[in-house]
Amino acid sequence: MSSDSANAEGSLDALLSEERRFAPSAAFRARAVLSDAGVYALATADREAYWAGWASELHWFSRWREVLKWKPPFAQWFAGGKLNVSYNCLDRHVQEGHANRVALFWEGEPGDTRTYTYGELLAEVCRFANGLKGLGVKKGDRVTIYLPMIPEVVVAMLACTRIGAIHSVVFGGFSPESLSDRNNDAAAKVLVTADGGWRRGTVVPLKANADEALAKSPTIEHVVVVSRGGSLSEQVGVSLRPGRDHWYHDLIATASDVCPAESMDAEDTLFILYTSGTTGKPKGVMHTTGGYLTQVYATTKSVFDLHDDDVYWCTADVGWITGHSYVVYGPLSNRAQVVIYEGGPDWPDRGRLWQICERYGVTVFYTAPTAIRSFMRWGEEWPEKSDLSKLRLLGTVGEPINPEAWIWYHETIGARRCPIVDTWWQTETGGIMITPLPGITETKPGTATLPFPGIDIAILNEKGEPTSAGYLAITSPWPSMLRGVWGDEERYRKTYWSQWKDVYFAGDGAKRDEDGYYWILGRVDDVLNVAGHRIGTMEVESALVDHPAVAESAVVGKKHDIKGEALAAFVTLKEKHAGSDALMKELREHVGKKIGAIAKPDLIVFTADLPKTRSGKIMRRLLRDIAEGRAVGDTTTLADPAVVRKLQTQYQED
Repeated sequence: MSSDSANAEGSLDALLSEERRFAPSAAFRARAVLSDAGVYALATADREAYWAGWASELHWFSRWREVLKWKPPFAQWFAGGKLNVSYNCLDRHVQEGHANRVALFWEGEPGDTRTYTYGELLAEVCRFANGLKGLGVKKGDRVTIYLPMIPEVVVAMLACTRIGAIHSVVFGGFSPESLSDRNNDAAAKVLVTADGGWRRGTVVPLKANADEALAKSPTIEHVVVVSRGGSLSEQVGVSLRPGRDHWYHDLIATASDVCPAESMDAEDTLFILYTSGTTGKPKGVMHTTGGYLTQVYATTKSVFDLHDDDVYWCTADVGWITGHSYVVYGPLSNRAQVVIYEGGPDWPDRGRLWQICERYGVTVFYTAPTAIRSFMRWGEEWPEKSDLSKLRLLGTVGEPINPEAWIWYHETIGARRCPIVDTWWQTETGGIMITPLPGITETKPGTATLPFPGIDIAILNEKGEPTSAGYLAITSPWPSMLRGVWGDEERYRKTYWSQWKDVYFAGDGAKRDEDGYYWILGRVDDVLNVAGHRIGTMEVESALVDHPAVAESAVVGKKHDIKGEALAAFVTLKEKHAGSDALMKELREHVGKKIGAIAKPDLIVFTADLPKTRSGKIMRRLLRDIAEGRAVGDTTTLADPAVVRKLQTQYQED
């Protein structure tokens, strides 16, 4: 146990220590895209020149006049430069002789498959871009995309970027009300949806949901409907309103497969993405073209160490920023071979993801810690049924990964040979910000390690003073940074730039260790004050998951007359383990041994499931409501709202 408590206001107690280290192998380093640690000094010496070097690897119709204009809190990257994202993801590869290279390996949940080469994908994108033009879509118009994980979602995104339309992708699991809110905030002109999609053997009725949303979406003039195909299309009765609704296949049937790419200014808006978990007015994060593409291109190539023979799979849905940056734009701009899967990870059984890895020869695999903890709970027998020998690099994204989940991932999925890149970034940052470089960095389980070269990170207290454990801050502009909140400049200033002068407030707690590595301690909202100690919930959760019986945990605070706040832990056990008073006592002692008596949970609740959003994030806000006995807030974004009802009943009984 170590304590790194600082006296400065706004500092945190850093309790959990980690001594295990994993260096890249000589064989991996010899082939790595980046293997010289001097890249950090190079980027620090001239940050703008460093990013300009990455930008130069892209195709520009006109080169920029200035790398960076910074008038806090507004940045312009590659000002005056002209480019097109669709052109960079498709045309340039085809023109360089790679028309027959696979761009997308797609698999639907029922087992249907499709493969697109770069040449085929370019032709399909052009046809749909021309179809959108035929519906009156022009540069700057907003198009909402509400689709399952099928190839047409990639086509729709790239078609929008090709003609300069701004896309707003809405996750297919969101409710009609959430969809209409986003349509209205963006004043979208066209909605692209499907008759339905598959999720864990169940049909998601997207067109029916869209019709409900359209009753409250007055700006939508046209709706394009993709036929999902197979038995789903036969099951779902879809009605099309004449003049408004159009079948996708009819729209592209007569469209030309040639559509010139629009020359876009580097600072033209590329897309709006509404952050998950919003209440009230949706918060539309805006990303622009040149800087965003530069950073996602650079980070995809470097962090995932991409080579021509790689088959790359990021399991995220394109409804989230990870899907934008590391399913579509980063990989395709790097000419990667990308796997896309439509359905649930446990359908029809818990080996589905590993079967897909074997079937397509996946070499680079990027997923969320929440998924990894589920894999742990299900047991090693599922991945052991598939041949994962082609995997050579693993990644994590979405939240901090507990050290024991990291170790399980390393040993069971990576067979101790695959480096793990644990990445920290946000919807607002656009691209990866803190990460190991797999050919350079010695990793430690649970830490995202160091900022990507060219990124300036600090840990500050509430007064803006440096501290070893406090609030994560980004101290200088970066290429893929958000450029604002759609239609609400004041909200942008207040949310991200009001904590300190000209410094970005990430909203996460963090600490630095003796090697300068950054450890993300969770959202500031998840910092608890227990008897005067400010404790990040992630550390307590990590200590619980370290116990061999625990698959996942979520820790929240509840009012305590003496301590101020007490710790309540909701714990999911691995299969073949059962909750008991003895195990509860054992877990409390285990936490005390790992990080100190102050962090022992006052209450432990064993539960079969935790409330999670459809992107896999644990909704700790709802757990706080349960622990405090309050009425539970909005549950519309949950993957399974019934989990909350079960937990409320169980908590009251305990």
